[in-house]
Amino acid sequence: MHLLNTLVARAIPLIPRALIQKISRRYIAGDTLAEALARVQQLNAQGFCVTLDVLGETVSTLQQAKATADDYIEVLDAIQDHGLQANISIKPSALGLLLDAQQCEQLAQGILDRADLHQNSICMDMEDVSCTQKEIELFARLKARKGNIGLALQAYLQRTYLDIEPLVREASPLRICKGIYVEDLSHLVPDAWSNRRAINEHFLKHVGRCFDTGSFVGIATHDAALIENIVELVRRDGIDRTKFEFQMLLGVCEPLRDKLLGMGFNVRIYVPFGKDWYGYSTRRLKENPGIAGHIAKALIGF
Repeated sequence: MHLLNTLVARAIPLIPRALIQKISRRYIAGDTLAEALARVQQLNAQGFCVTLDVLGETVSTLQQAKATADDYIEVLDAIQDHGLQANISIKPSALGLLLDAQQCEQLAQGILDRADLHQNSICMDMEDVSCTQKEIELFARLKARKGNIGLALQAYLQRTYLDIEPLVREASPLRICKGIYVEDLSHLVPDAWSNRRAINEHFLKHVGRCFDTGSFVGIATHDAALIENIVELVRRDGIDRTKFEFQMLLGVCEPLRDKLLGMGFNVRIYVPFGKDWYGYSTRRLKENPGIAGHIAKALIGF
Protein backbone atom coordinates (compact mmCIF):
# COMPACT_ATOMS: atom_id res chain seq x y z
CA MET A 1 0.00 0.00 0.00
CA HIS A 2 2.90 2.36 0.76
CA LEU A 3 4.20 1.92 -2.80
CA LEU A 4 0.76 2.64 -4.23
CA ASN A 5 0.46 5.78 -2.11
CA THR A 6 3.87 6.95 -3.31
CA LEU A 7 3.04 6.35 -6.97
CA VAL A 8 -0.29 8.14 -6.69
CA ALA A 9 1.31 11.07 -4.87
CA ARG A 10 3.83 11.50 -7.67
CA ALA A 11 1.01 11.45 -10.21
CA ILE A 12 -0.91 14.32 -8.55
CA PRO A 13 0.03 16.84 -11.30
CA LEU A 14 -1.64 14.54 -13.86
CA ILE A 15 -4.94 14.22 -11.99
CA PRO A 16 -7.77 16.43 -13.32
CA ARG A 17 -8.50 19.53 -11.24
CA ALA A 18 -12.15 18.53 -10.88
CA LEU A 19 -11.12 15.27 -9.21
CA ILE A 20 -8.63 17.05 -6.95
CA GLN A 21 -11.43 19.38 -5.88
CA LYS A 22 -13.73 16.47 -5.09
CA ILE A 23 -11.12 14.70 -3.00
CA SER A 24 -10.16 17.91 -1.21
CA ARG A 25 -13.59 18.65 0.23
CA ARG A 26 -12.64 16.87 3.43
CA TYR A 27 -9.70 19.23 3.94
CA ILE A 28 -11.37 22.58 3.16
CA ALA A 29 -14.22 24.22 5.10
CA GLY A 30 -15.83 25.69 1.99
CA ASP A 31 -15.62 28.61 -0.40
CA THR A 32 -17.08 31.25 1.91
CA LEU A 33 -16.40 32.75 5.32
CA ALA A 34 -19.90 31.75 6.43
CA GLU A 35 -19.10 28.09 5.71
CA ALA A 36 -15.80 28.39 7.55
CA LEU A 37 -17.43 29.96 10.60
CA ALA A 38 -19.98 27.17 10.76
CA ARG A 39 -17.16 24.61 10.76
CA VAL A 40 -15.30 26.51 13.47
CA GLN A 41 -18.42 26.53 15.64
CA GLN A 42 -18.70 22.75 15.25
CA LEU A 43 -15.06 22.22 16.18
CA ASN A 44 -15.25 24.59 19.15
CA ALA A 45 -18.29 22.69 20.41
CA GLN A 46 -16.19 19.51 20.33
CA GLY A 47 -13.44 21.19 22.37
CA PHE A 48 -10.98 22.13 19.62
CA CYS A 49 -9.43 25.52 19.01
CA VAL A 50 -8.96 26.58 15.38
CA THR A 51 -6.68 28.60 13.16
CA LEU A 52 -8.33 29.95 10.01
CA ASP A 53 -6.49 30.26 6.71
CA VAL A 54 -7.81 32.21 3.72
CA LEU A 55 -6.61 30.08 0.81
CA GLY A 56 -4.27 31.76 -1.62
CA GLU A 57 -0.53 32.10 -2.01
CA THR A 58 1.74 34.17 -4.26
CA VAL A 59 -0.18 37.06 -5.79
CA SER A 60 0.62 38.85 -9.05
CA THR A 61 -0.61 42.35 -8.14
CA LEU A 62 -0.60 44.57 -5.09
CA GLN A 63 -4.35 44.93 -5.48
CA GLN A 64 -4.69 41.19 -4.90
CA ALA A 65 -2.47 41.47 -1.83
CA LYS A 66 -4.63 44.28 -0.43
CA ALA A 67 -7.77 42.21 -1.05
CA THR A 68 -6.24 39.29 0.85
CA ALA A 69 -5.41 41.55 3.80
CA ASP A 70 -8.98 42.85 3.79
CA ASP A 71 -10.23 39.25 3.83
CA TYR A 72 -8.16 38.49 6.92
CA ILE A 73 -9.42 41.57 8.73
CA GLU A 74 -12.96 40.45 7.95
CA VAL A 75 -12.13 37.02 9.39
CA LEU A 76 -10.77 38.55 12.60
CA ASP A 77 -13.88 40.69 12.99
CA ALA A 78 -16.10 37.64 12.45
CA ILE A 79 -14.19 35.60 15.02
CA GLN A 80 -14.74 38.40 17.53
CA ASP A 81 -18.40 38.90 16.65
CA HIS A 82 -19.20 35.18 16.99
CA GLY A 83 -17.11 34.63 20.13
CA LEU A 84 -15.08 31.83 18.54
CA GLN A 85 -11.96 30.11 19.87
CA ALA A 86 -9.89 30.79 16.77
CA ASN A 87 -6.95 32.77 15.46
CA ILE A 88 -5.61 33.14 11.91
CA SER A 89 -2.66 31.91 9.87
CA ILE A 90 -1.26 34.11 7.12
CA LYS A 91 1.09 33.52 4.18
CA PRO A 92 3.24 36.59 3.46
CA SER A 93 3.44 35.70 -0.24
CA ALA A 94 -0.33 36.23 -0.39
CA LEU A 95 0.29 39.73 0.99
CA GLY A 96 2.77 40.51 -1.79
CA LEU A 97 6.06 39.60 -0.10
CA LEU A 98 7.73 38.79 -3.42
CA LEU A 99 6.27 41.87 -5.13
CA ASP A 100 6.87 44.65 -2.63
CA ALA A 101 8.24 43.71 0.78
CA GLN A 102 7.44 47.11 2.29
CA GLN A 103 3.83 46.96 1.17
CA CYS A 104 3.59 43.39 2.48
CA GLU A 105 4.83 44.53 5.87
CA GLN A 106 2.28 47.34 5.99
CA LEU A 107 -0.54 44.94 5.17
CA ALA A 108 0.68 42.40 7.72
CA GLN A 109 0.92 45.15 10.33
CA GLY A 110 -2.67 46.16 9.64
CA ILE A 111 -3.81 42.57 10.19
CA LEU A 112 -1.74 42.32 13.36
CA ASP A 113 -3.19 45.57 14.68
CA ARG A 114 -6.73 44.31 14.12
CA ALA A 115 -5.88 41.03 15.87
CA ASP A 116 -4.46 43.01 18.79
CA LEU A 117 -7.64 45.11 18.96
CA HIS A 118 -9.62 41.90 19.40
CA GLN A 119 -7.05 40.39 21.80
CA ASN A 120 -6.34 37.75 19.19
CA SER A 121 -3.18 36.50 17.51
CA ILE A 122 -1.82 35.40 14.17
CA CYS A 123 0.67 32.78 13.05
CA MET A 124 2.87 33.37 10.04
CA ASP A 125 3.02 30.24 7.89
CA MET A 126 6.44 29.35 6.51
CA GLU A 127 6.56 28.91 2.74
CA ASP A 128 9.22 27.68 0.31
CA VAL A 129 12.89 28.61 0.60
CA SER A 130 12.53 31.61 -1.69
CA CYS A 131 10.58 33.18 1.18
CA THR A 132 12.27 31.76 4.28
CA GLN A 133 14.79 34.49 5.08
CA LYS A 134 12.41 37.28 4.11
CA GLU A 135 9.70 35.83 6.35
CA ILE A 136 11.99 35.44 9.35
CA GLU A 137 13.11 39.06 8.98
CA LEU A 138 9.51 40.23 8.54
CA PHE A 139 8.46 38.30 11.63
CA ALA A 140 11.21 39.92 13.70
CA ARG A 141 10.11 43.42 12.70
CA LEU A 142 6.44 42.72 13.34
CA LYS A 143 7.04 41.04 16.69
CA ALA A 144 9.16 43.97 17.85
CA ARG A 145 6.03 46.13 17.53
CA LYS A 146 3.37 43.67 18.69
CA GLY A 147 3.76 40.45 20.61
CA ASN A 148 0.68 38.66 19.31
CA ILE A 149 2.38 36.87 16.42
CA GLY A 150 3.95 33.44 16.02
CA LEU A 151 6.04 31.84 13.28
CA ALA A 152 6.10 28.40 11.68
CA LEU A 153 9.44 26.63 11.20
CA GLN A 154 10.04 23.56 9.05
CA ALA A 155 11.95 20.68 10.58
CA TYR A 156 13.08 19.32 7.20
CA LEU A 157 15.24 22.40 6.52
CA GLN A 158 18.83 22.26 7.74
CA ARG A 159 18.81 25.99 8.43
CA THR A 160 16.11 25.64 11.10
CA TYR A 161 18.79 24.69 13.63
CA LEU A 162 20.22 28.19 13.24
CA ASP A 163 16.92 30.00 12.74
CA ILE A 164 15.32 28.69 15.92
CA GLU A 165 17.96 29.91 18.38
CA PRO A 166 17.33 33.69 18.31
CA LEU A 167 13.60 33.00 18.21
CA VAL A 168 13.50 30.89 21.37
CA ARG A 169 15.82 33.33 23.13
CA GLU A 170 13.10 35.93 22.57
CA ALA A 171 10.40 33.44 23.70
CA SER A 172 8.73 33.70 20.29
CA PRO A 173 5.64 31.51 19.85
CA LEU A 174 6.50 28.90 17.24
CA ARG A 175 4.83 26.22 15.18
CA ILE A 176 7.05 23.27 14.31
CA CYS A 177 6.00 21.30 11.23
CA LYS A 178 7.84 18.83 9.03
CA GLY A 179 7.64 20.88 5.83
CA ILE A 180 5.95 19.96 2.56
CA TYR A 181 7.31 22.20 -0.20
CA VAL A 182 9.44 20.60 -2.92
CA GLU A 183 12.97 21.88 -2.31
CA ASP A 184 16.46 21.17 -3.58
CA LEU A 185 17.98 18.40 -1.48
CA SER A 186 20.84 20.71 -0.48
CA HIS A 187 18.41 22.59 1.76
CA LEU A 188 17.09 19.50 3.53
CA VAL A 189 18.21 17.31 6.41
CA PRO A 190 19.50 13.90 5.24
CA ASP A 191 16.90 11.59 3.65
CA ALA A 192 14.07 14.06 4.29
CA TRP A 193 12.52 13.76 0.85
CA SER A 194 12.82 10.01 0.42
CA ASN A 195 11.71 9.14 3.95
CA ARG A 196 9.46 11.51 5.87
CA ARG A 197 10.23 9.72 9.12
CA ALA A 198 13.85 10.77 8.76
CA ILE A 199 12.63 14.24 9.76
CA ASN A 200 11.33 13.02 13.13
CA GLU A 201 14.56 13.29 15.10
CA HIS A 202 15.02 16.88 13.92
CA PHE A 203 11.40 17.71 14.71
CA LEU A 204 11.84 16.36 18.24
CA LYS A 205 14.98 18.41 18.78
CA HIS A 206 13.24 21.63 17.74
CA VAL A 207 10.24 20.92 19.96
CA GLY A 208 12.67 20.12 22.77
CA ARG A 209 14.37 23.51 22.35
CA CYS A 210 11.00 25.19 22.75
CA PHE A 211 10.30 23.17 25.88
CA ASP A 212 13.75 23.96 27.29
CA THR A 213 13.38 27.71 26.77
CA GLY A 214 9.71 28.04 27.65
CA SER A 215 8.67 29.20 24.19
CA PHE A 216 5.09 28.28 23.38
CA VAL A 217 5.07 25.69 20.59
CA GLY A 218 2.41 24.40 18.26
CA ILE A 219 3.29 20.79 17.45
CA ALA A 220 1.98 20.41 13.91
CA THR A 221 2.12 16.79 12.83
CA HIS A 222 -0.08 13.78 12.09
CA ASP A 223 2.74 11.27 12.60
CA ALA A 224 1.45 8.97 15.35
CA ALA A 225 4.90 7.68 16.29
CA LEU A 226 6.27 11.20 16.55
CA ILE A 227 3.31 12.31 18.66
CA GLU A 228 3.82 9.32 20.96
CA ASN A 229 7.45 10.35 21.47
CA ILE A 230 6.41 13.91 22.29
CA VAL A 231 3.76 12.74 24.76
CA GLU A 232 6.41 10.62 26.48
CA LEU A 233 8.72 13.65 26.63
CA VAL A 234 5.96 15.82 28.10
CA ARG A 235 5.18 13.26 30.79
CA ARG A 236 8.81 12.53 31.61
CA ASP A 237 9.81 16.18 31.98
CA GLY A 238 6.53 17.45 33.42
CA ILE A 239 6.02 20.00 30.65
CA ASP A 240 3.25 22.48 31.44
CA ARG A 241 0.38 21.74 29.06
CA THR A 242 -0.37 25.44 28.69
CA LYS A 243 3.02 25.85 26.96
CA PHE A 244 2.17 23.81 23.88
CA GLU A 245 -0.63 22.48 21.75
CA PHE A 246 -0.98 19.85 19.07
CA GLN A 247 -2.04 21.17 15.68
CA MET A 248 -3.66 19.13 12.93
CA LEU A 249 -5.24 19.79 9.57
CA LEU A 250 -8.97 19.73 9.00
CA GLY A 251 -10.09 16.29 7.88
CA VAL A 252 -6.81 14.50 8.61
CA CYS A 253 -6.25 11.79 11.24
CA GLU A 254 -9.46 12.59 13.08
CA PRO A 255 -9.30 9.57 15.44
CA LEU A 256 -5.81 10.65 16.52
CA ARG A 257 -6.84 14.26 17.12
CA ASP A 258 -9.86 13.05 19.14
CA LYS A 259 -7.60 10.80 21.20
CA LEU A 260 -5.25 13.67 22.01
CA LEU A 261 -8.16 15.86 23.05
CA GLY A 262 -9.48 13.04 25.23
CA MET A 263 -6.07 12.80 26.91
CA GLY A 264 -6.45 16.39 28.03
CA PHE A 265 -4.14 18.04 25.51
CA ASN A 266 -4.94 21.27 23.74
CA VAL A 267 -5.57 20.64 20.04
CA ARG A 268 -5.92 23.29 17.35
CA ILE A 269 -7.34 22.48 13.91
CA TYR A 270 -6.02 24.30 10.83
CA VAL A 271 -9.13 25.23 8.85
CA PRO A 272 -8.59 26.60 5.34
CA PHE A 273 -11.36 28.07 3.23
CA GLY A 274 -11.78 30.00 0.01
CA LYS A 275 -11.88 29.54 -3.73
CA ASP A 276 -8.12 29.39 -4.32
CA TRP A 277 -7.88 25.76 -3.24
CA TYR A 278 -5.66 24.02 -5.82
CA GLY A 279 -2.13 24.66 -4.49
CA TYR A 280 -3.07 23.82 -0.91
CA SER A 281 -4.98 20.72 -1.96
CA THR A 282 -2.23 19.20 -4.08
CA ARG A 283 0.36 19.61 -1.32
CA ARG A 284 -1.91 18.01 1.26
CA LEU A 285 -2.81 15.11 -0.99
CA LYS A 286 0.89 14.43 -1.54
CA GLU A 287 1.47 14.49 2.21
CA ASN A 288 -1.53 12.41 3.27
CA PRO A 289 -0.54 8.73 3.62
CA GLY A 290 -4.09 7.64 2.79
CA ILE A 291 -4.14 9.40 -0.54
CA ALA A 292 -4.55 6.31 -2.68
CA GLY A 293 -7.74 5.30 -0.92
CA HIS A 294 -9.27 8.75 -1.23
CA ILE A 295 -8.50 8.94 -4.95
CA ALA A 296 -9.86 5.46 -5.57
CA LYS A 297 -13.12 6.34 -3.80
CA ALA A 298 -13.44 9.53 -5.81
CA LEU A 299 -12.87 7.69 -9.06
CA ILE A 300 -15.73 5.29 -8.38
CA GLY A 301 -18.02 8.01 -7.07
CA PHE A 302 -18.08 7.32 -3.32
